[in-house]
Amino acid sequence: MTTLATPPLIELGAPVLGEPEKRALAEVVDSGWLAMGERVRSFEQAFARMHGVEDAVAVSSATAALQVVLATFGIGPGDEVLVPSLSFVATANVVVAAGATPVFVDIEAPERPHMSIEEARARITSSTRAILIMHYAGYTMDVPAWRRLADEYGLFLFEDAAHAAGATGAVGVYSDAAAFSFFANKNLTTGEGGMVLVRGDAPRARMRLMRAHGMTTGTLDRVHGRTTAYDVVECGTNCRMDELRGALGLVQLQRLPEWNECRRGLSTRYRELLAEMLPEVLVPFDRPDPTVAHLFPVLLPPGADRRSVVAAMTGSRVQTSVHYAPIHRFDFYRRRFGALSLPRTERFADGELTLPLHPRLTEADVSRVVATLAEALGRTTGRPSREVAS
Repeated sequence: MTTLATPPLIELGAPVLGEPEKRALAEVVDSGWLAMGERVRSFEQAFARMHGVEDAVAVSSATAALQVVLATFGIGPGDEVLVPSLSFVATANVVVAAGATPVFVDIEAPERPHMSIEEARARITSSTRAILIMHYAGYTMDVPAWRRLADEYGLFLFEDAAHAAGATGAVGVYSDAAAFSFFANKNLTTGEGGMVLVRGDAPRARMRLMRAHGMTTGTLDRVHGRTTAYDVVECGTNCRMDELRGALGLVQLQRLPEWNECRRGLSTRYRELLAEMLPEVLVPFDRPDPTVAHLFPVLLPPGADRRSVVAAMTGSRVQTSVHYAPIHRFDFYRRRFGALSLPRTERFADGELTLPLHPRLTEADVSRVVATLAEALGRTTGRPSREVAS
């Protein structure tokens, strides 16, 4: 009897880690210094250079990055911050944790699921202090246009750039601050970790204080005898990056442009196959839109049962996900801020499916994903599936 081999799992996202990362970590261990030090500082400087800005501040996560951004610019009780609902919940959680009020803004359209600038303008009030935009899936927003809106009303402009590491030219250049993520599924990973690009020496200096208890000197300075004392000039927190993550970041940063180009190429192949075989599946954004291709989201056709599609693809060993459940629909936010209707966000979120995308994929993997999606849709909608060329 012939048994069919189980096909290999196609992961939704997978970090690229190897011998260079192992060597970098071993060097940190051998050095005997694990806390924030020279490697973290080198990572900050290299990350800033890549994005065309003066300097950067490394922290322990993108959530921490957003928290220190809000604290640095004095966002707090009585303030309103415009935020997208189509984002990871941290985008709004940090606003609530600061004592401010998140004001959710609808997306432009299913074809462009970025926060709508027209809707944002309509939600500005006398209590609005800041706008927090988010570069969904790694497709960069028109930051200069948002800068003009913020300046028109005297507001701060912040970027949730968790999906946008390596996006050069606009991200972190025009806003007051941009927060990046290095979580395990991001284009560049340190396991956990984050970075802030912030304009101006004074905000940057305050941010460095805020990430380390408000202390005027660091542990490395005291150990090396550069100083023996410190003062505490802010009520800060502890969200410093350690040397292990700094070392990983330095190695990963060298290959980030190559990996982002690979992601863009795989995204192009997805678009070609989907246009040919599943034209009823909507792929957001236009191909020329600038992107680092962090995610590959699609919108399933009306009538498709997403749960059944996900189950069928899982059974065929293809991972998928949903990005994201709208924040304003979560129980905490409904109880705290009341029911809210964001029809375009809700329609998009109800039909969105994220397909695998990472540099370890091959074009053959992409073909298999599309074939699996076609078969899953055929099962759930009753339409005949079509073969996909590999």
